[in-house]
Amino acid sequence: MPVDAATMEPDALPRFRPTVPRPRREQPGLFAFLKAVRANPITTWLDEHFVEPVVAREGAMGRVTVVSDPALIRYLFVENAANYRKDDLQRRVLAPGLGNGLLTAEGEEWKLQRRTLAPIFSARHVQGFAAPMNEAGARIARRLARRDSTQVDVALEMTRVTLDVLERTIFTEGLSSDPDALGRAITRFLESVGPVDPMDVFGVPAFVPRIGRIRARPAIRFFEEVVNALIARRRVQLDAGTAPSDLLTLLLQAQDPETGKGLTDFEVRANIVTFIAAGHETTANALTWALYCLSQDHEARRRVEREVDAVPGDAFDAEALPFTKAVMEETMRLFPPVPFMSRQAIAEDRIGRIKIPRNSLIMVAPYVLHRHRTLWDEPEAFMPERFLPENRAKVQRFSYLPFGAGPRVCIGQSFSLQEAVIVLAHIARSARFTLAPDHAPVTPLQRVTLRPEHGLRMQVERRD
Repeated sequence: MPVDAATMEPDALPRFRPTVPRPRREQPGLFAFLKAVRANPITTWLDEHFVEPVVAREGAMGRVTVVSDPALIRYLFVENAANYRKDDLQRRVLAPGLGNGLLTAEGEEWKLQRRTLAPIFSARHVQGFAAPMNEAGARIARRLARRDSTQVDVALEMTRVTLDVLERTIFTEGLSSDPDALGRAITRFLESVGPVDPMDVFGVPAFVPRIGRIRARPAIRFFEEVVNALIARRRVQLDAGTAPSDLLTLLLQAQDPETGKGLTDFEVRANIVTFIAAGHETTANALTWALYCLSQDHEARRRVEREVDAVPGDAFDAEALPFTKAVMEETMRLFPPVPFMSRQAIAEDRIGRIKIPRNSLIMVAPYVLHRHRTLWDEPEAFMPERFLPENRAKVQRFSYLPFGAGPRVCIGQSFSLQEAVIVLAHIARSARFTLAPDHAPVTPLQRVTLRPEHGLRMQVERRD
């Protein structure tokens, strides 16, 4: 059943509905589809996708089955996950830049990496990062407070603070590069590989050059230089017994609990790049969208302010801020960090009454799932109350997948959510934001992740 807004507090019901592309009524022709999917893939969803539990169609990518039924998603991602691998399209797009890390690896290679890295992101380790996350949050709050009555690029500021968190948790001795330069390289990489290339859609061999990958090469070389320098410096420190205890050290020392085998240098590099590019980008975007939503919903903003103002001292505990956490979770419902996930059927299967041919594409799209009209009450509305403890049980399992599900659920989900809540708390205590009067409409653009198409320029008002 949909989450029922009528059971929530009337004075807490947000009324803000973010502007998003309207679903299409009919499937566009081949060239129109390719043009739209390259410009902004979320504009290609049909109205029926937001109503039907399963939609199977033949298109440019062959047979594609879009699944939005929580029970069937559970079947795909948990009960029969072994039959559904990462599809070739995702690997062709991401692997050249991110390497063969957790996000792109398959089979036994992925299992080895997952087993090896899982202890690093245990609850104990993640909770231990609360202090540096608070330090980064306090720093961005002070910087924004000094910008009173001026305009800032909120997307850029959130990029800076999430890179600051990386420096305080993964690379505690700092990056060997200007963090802003690293942020720009990440943006260039995602903007280059984000537009879907028709050659990838039609399965043209990877050795044929793609414009996007050519444009991404400088950013990829930059990643490699930064990461190689980090690893080389840290190995010297490990040999000398002077290495700091951070995620980079843990990564280099990690061992598979079953075999005792560590990661190869290639796997270490691939996962560091994944943590920097994918991990930082998704959290920065979530914070950007959260500040935008709060700027448009004054009641939700006031509730966050009351909650964070009631906390004594300068350190926040994410679990002690239920409404602030609910704001982040509702933000990721409307603007999921990963707007779609796709798998390829290894063997023929059946999902409900739908036959799944071998090698056909299966999609579970959080952007669609989180706005599905049969699963959510007022799905287009920003309503953080959905995720308060007293309402959370009404959210169906596998109807909310901001970090994926099953064996391949995001290993850093606890890290990311804790970071986002703590940083948002510091910012909300320090400043308020209003959209710049001359700003273009704020709409989501899919470039691997979801970001505001025209950035996010906002006026800062310091809170006393």
